[in-house]
Amino acid sequence: MGNCGVGFAPVRSDAHDRLISLMEGVEDIPGAVLDEGIDWSWESFGEYLDAVERRPHDIDLCAQLPHGALRLYVMGERAARLEEATAEDAAAMRSLATEAMRAGAIGFSTSRTLNHRTATGDPTPSLRAGADELEAIALGVADAGHGVVELISDFWPDTDGEFELIRAMVARTGVPLSLSLAQSHRRPEAWRDLLARIEGRRSRRTADPGPGRPRARSGSWSACSPRTTPSSRSRSTATSPRCRWRVRPTPCAIPRSALACWPTSRRVTSRRAVASGGAAGRAPIDYERLYPLGDVPDYEPAPETSVLRLAKARGVEPAALMLDLLSENDGRNFLYTPFSNYADGNLDACGEMLAHPHTIFGLGDGGAHVGLISDASFPTYALSHWARDRSHGRLKVGRVVEQLTSATAAAVGLHDRGILAEGMRADVNVIDFDRLRCAAPFMAYDLPAGGKRLLQGARGYRATVVAGTITYRDGEPTGALPGRLVRGGRDTAGTPLAS
Repeated sequence: MGNCGVGFAPVRSDAHDRLISLMEGVEDIPGAVLDEGIDWSWESFGEYLDAVERRPHDIDLCAQLPHGALRLYVMGERAARLEEATAEDAAAMRSLATEAMRAGAIGFSTSRTLNHRTATGDPTPSLRAGADELEAIALGVADAGHGVVELISDFWPDTDGEFELIRAMVARTGVPLSLSLAQSHRRPEAWRDLLARIEGRRSRRTADPGPGRPRARSGSWSACSPRTTPSSRSRSTATSPRCRWRVRPTPCAIPRSALACWPTSRRVTSRRAVASGGAAGRAPIDYERLYPLGDVPDYEPAPETSVLRLAKARGVEPAALMLDLLSENDGRNFLYTPFSNYADGNLDACGEMLAHPHTIFGLGDGGAHVGLISDASFPTYALSHWARDRSHGRLKVGRVVEQLTSATAAAVGLHDRGILAEGMRADVNVIDFDRLRCAAPFMAYDLPAGGKRLLQGARGYRATVVAGTITYRDGEPTGALPGRLVRGGRDTAGTPLAS
């Protein structure tokens, strides 16, 4: 938890609504859901971890210190106004970062992208954080003796300046850093440039950071991705980076009964409105990039299956076909729009990222954007599509399993799990590989305040084992809750490790 610089600790009592607005805007979780669902029984990050630990879980959880919450806690309204941190602010953030790592955070995350905004449209507080502030926080992580940094950035328009800021932070603090890598529809080759820069840094030794600064643990960078939205990983350790990708099924289901009740003139008018972009201020629908998702979701649809091309083949208007597709299956159908990693009309760019030696899997938003995407199926899709079903560019099963287990665990400093060996954490999925596949997503209204979320099942999992206890059999929960909060910098018994 705590990705992309957003989260709920540390927090002062007068900032609850501001953090809710930030989470609602960045991660698309309705404010009413958060307002009803959070009890705010904490202020410090350590108290937040204690609150998380008190709740039962069927899996293990880890948490990162989010930059947005940290900056607001130290700077208040000045943070929201994107003011530069003073030397005193930076020192306070460094101290709080160390405190959070020692309490059990596994790292620190920040956002430097204009795509992340609050519910009111304001930029995330960390957008323009300066080099001194970021370095101070990274030094706070280093002071604790463990922890990683996760970052997302536009790297545009000043790619050189942004990359140098990040490179210098890693070189001077020695803290491993991962960053998101994705293929943009507007700049489809930019990810290659970023990956080349990372490779260039890995090929050199990290310079001496200077007096009083820790030497980097290794001097390497990394990056990556598998469905439509990859992530790159940049690290200063020798382990391979991580690959982020995600697919976004667009929830547009309309009950058949509702469509059937529309007068003919209303249907035609609505179809025309949809064709022209609908309500004022909305961009027209790109039917060339809109696809039926299918009962067995197809996250790499062929160009000829787009709503536009299907409509041309059938001699109908795209808007009319869209409504017809959504009205089928009692209105439970979904249409799918790839937002990134699909500039070429396929996932070939994802394949290159996934196969790269300096990348690892990432960016599976299983708990965010829940009304728009269903990324909980990410691991299932990675195995079934990339190791079995894809017609070309497949990866070996062992490579995908490694990326989903030991590679990602090592990347964030969890060295007690990820491989089947005596003494390691007994977390295992028993899989019928031939039957493995994602089920169709469906909308549920089971969040606090009646909030909605997309859920998605999977077929082919015979058993899921957590800490030696079977938690699921054939996809059904057993009721066992052996999961726990894993605190960074501590051994399997929860004892703090020596710095």
